[in-house]
Amino acid sequence: MMKNSNMEKIIIAIDGHSSCGKSTMAKDLAKALGYKYIDSGAMYRAVTLYCLENGIFIDDEPDLDKLRNAIDDIRIDFIFNPASGISETYLNGRNVEKEIRSMSVADKVSPVAVIGFVRRAMVQLQQAFGKDKGIVMDGRDIGTVVFPDAELKIFVTASPEVRAQRRILELKARGDKGVSFEEVLANLKKRDFIDSTRSESPLRQAEDAMVLDNSDLTIEEQNRLLMDWVDQTLQKNNA
Repeated sequence: MMKNSNMEKIIIAIDGHSSCGKSTMAKDLAKALGYKYIDSGAMYRAVTLYCLENGIFIDDEPDLDKLRNAIDDIRIDFIFNPASGISETYLNGRNVEKEIRSMSVADKVSPVAVIGFVRRAMVQLQQAFGKDKGIVMDGRDIGTVVFPDAELKIFVTASPEVRAQRRILELKARGDKGVSFEEVLANLKKRDFIDSTRSESPLRQAEDAMVLDNSDLTIEEQNRLLMDWVDQTLQKNNA
C-alpha cells in the first residue's frame, strides 16, 4: 500500500493478549502508513517502574494512597529515536525504554494496571495523543474504552505456549537469559486472567473488531493481512 496524503487519516486500535506481537505489529503498521505509534502498555509499565523506584509497592501490591498522591507527577511521553527507528518511552523526561521491558516490571504491572484512577489518567493521556488521528495504538482496552469509535479495530491472539516462546526469545535478545519457559508461561497466564477479569476496562474483543490469530502466521503473512484491512477501511472511510 502506498501512503496517500489526500486520504483522511484514521485511528487504528489494536488490542489483545500479552506477547502476541502487538507492539511490533503496530510499530510496523505505523511506519508503513506514516502514522504515529503509541504503546499504551508501555505507559502502565512506566507507572509500575515509577512505583518500584519510589517505594510505592508493599510486597506485591502498590500503596494506593501513595500512588494516588503521585499520579499527577508521573509524566509519560513518546519520543522518536532516528537511530532505532522507533518511538521510545520517557518517564519524567528520562528514557526508560529498556527498564520497562524487564521481568521485574512485568511481574508487577498487572496490579498497577487494574487501578481505576491509574487507568483513567492513562486513558485521558491516550485520547489526547489521538486527537488529530493518524495513530496506531495497541493495548488491552483501546478499541473498547480509549477509542470506541476507531475506524479500524484489531484483536490479536495466539496460544499461550507460542506467546511464551516469543517472550523468551525477546528477553534473551535483551540479555535476560535467566528466565525459564515455565516462569514466562505462568506469568502470561496470570496476566491473561487479571487482564480479562478486572473490573476496570477488562480485556475483551470489541464487537466490530477484526480478529487476528497469529499463532501460525509468518510476519509477512500477518503484514499482508493487516494492510488489506487498512486499505479496505481507508477506501470505505474516504468513499
